[in-house]
Amino acid sequence: MEHIVLSYKERVATIELNRPDALNALNEQMLAELLQALKEVEKSEADIVVIRGRGKGFCAGGDIKTMLQSTNEHSFIEVMETIKHIALTLYQLPKLTISYVHGAAAGLGLSLALACDHVIANEQARVAMNFIGIGLIPDGGGHFFLKRKIGEVKSKQVIWEGKVMSAQEAYEVGLIDGIGDEQTIQQKVNEWLAKPIVAMIATKQLYAHLSEEQLLKTLQMETAYQAEMRKTEDHAEGIRAFLEKRRPHFRGK
Repeated sequence: MEHIVLSYKERVATIELNRPDALNALNEQMLAELLQALKEVEKSEADIVVIRGRGKGFCAGGDIKTMLQSTNEHSFIEVMETIKHIALTLYQLPKLTISYVHGAAAGLGLSLALACDHVIANEQARVAMNFIGIGLIPDGGGHFFLKRKIGEVKSKQVIWEGKVMSAQEAYEVGLIDGIGDEQTIQQKVNEWLAKPIVAMIATKQLYAHLSEEQLLKTLQMETAYQAEMRKTEDHAEGIRAFLEKRRPHFRGK
């Protein structure tokens, strides 16, 4: 794998997003490799999985260049299918998962972080569910994972505002579970390893089984609505403004 680095140390697997020059933005190849890594980890003897990014940030979200290239319906559906399987696999993974957010975690990158059982961010982290800035809606199960963390009303506020939040703001809202560094991650790993982790995983799987239909429906609806949003004038304006580095002028069309 080129854009994903998978490593093991005793009972812990680490998945590193490895496109540091692009702030680990997720293109088609990286998405495919991430799904491959999750499938490999699923079959491994690891009990805990840590997901993190290399370089200056966790993940800047979906790659805008990929978005521009995926103009035909078939290509779009293929990308969304991969995203769907990543979200489902990660949420249902029979392992305990931790995402370590440093630097930026935006859009699809934030959905990925929130799919984990425990989210830790360092003090320099900045998080945003910022699809609204380009006239789109969250995907990757973003609606499901946000609602699970902070409830429906706050989720709508976070989605509609698209605000970039500091680690402290994200913690106060309830998006992340703690603020810390490498040592904090290791402390959480050690804490879990000292517990009857089989029982913990059983609880995770119980909740996952209860919610899997809702997550699947959410992912399917996100794909349908995202396809509609991609046809809007507001989305085209959002992309133009992003590329031209200016504020978008939305018209509600």
